[in-house]
Amino acid sequence: MRTTEKIDGYDLSTSDTEEVHVLAVDDSLVDRKVIERLLRISSCKVTAVDSGRRALQYLGLDEEIQKKETNGFDGLKVDLIITDYCMPGMTGYELLKKVKESSAFREIPVVIMSSENVIARIDRCLEKGAEDFIVKPVKLSDVKRIIDYTTTELREGEQREGARARRRGINKRKQREGDDDLSSSPPSTLSSSTSSSPSSSIQSATAPLSPSTLDSPTRRLKMTSSE
Repeated sequence: MRTTEKIDGYDLSTSDTEEVHVLAVDDSLVDRKVIERLLRISSCKVTAVDSGRRALQYLGLDEEIQKKETNGFDGLKVDLIITDYCMPGMTGYELLKKVKESSAFREIPVVIMSSENVIARIDRCLEKGAEDFIVKPVKLSDVKRIIDYTTTELREGEQREGARARRRGINKRKQREGDDDLSSSPPSTLSSSTSSSPSSSIQSATAPLSPSTLDSPTRRLKMTSSE
């Protein structure tokens, strides 16, 4: 099944049966259609936009646009971003920086495409956190390679999250068992150092005065006066 939606004239066609969701960003309509087709051949769900600003809007990172309009992109999870490098308004490198600076999206792999094989440009993108740099024209083998390691990362991430969830469940179960043990155990007796019996209290109250008290000058003077 295919679900086709258009927001502000942009094609947001998706497939319900596809697995990896890719956000494709390119200002060239021809290049955008090419990468979109290659991704669909590779069984990906694709959202295609024509600028870095639209990509930020899709991700919910463009506050200025969000204040002006409802973007309609809420709740859509992205597994991979593929963006052209040279675009008007916001370059692919600037989009890469925005994504990597976001605590919510920095883990999403970003792949840069460019028609120019400039080493300095490639190094700059990779140092900033790009997953890969592809020189156009993009080939099916390039897309399959990217999707393969993206799928592997997603699977490993799900396994790690599952392991963490199991550990949380075990810890909660142990905590509940500990609480049950405390509630079923008999009340503890007070230690002799912190409590005393009634008889000991009486003895303490009626105990004779010490010799030092009787032999004091003040005590002897009072006894002589009374006699």
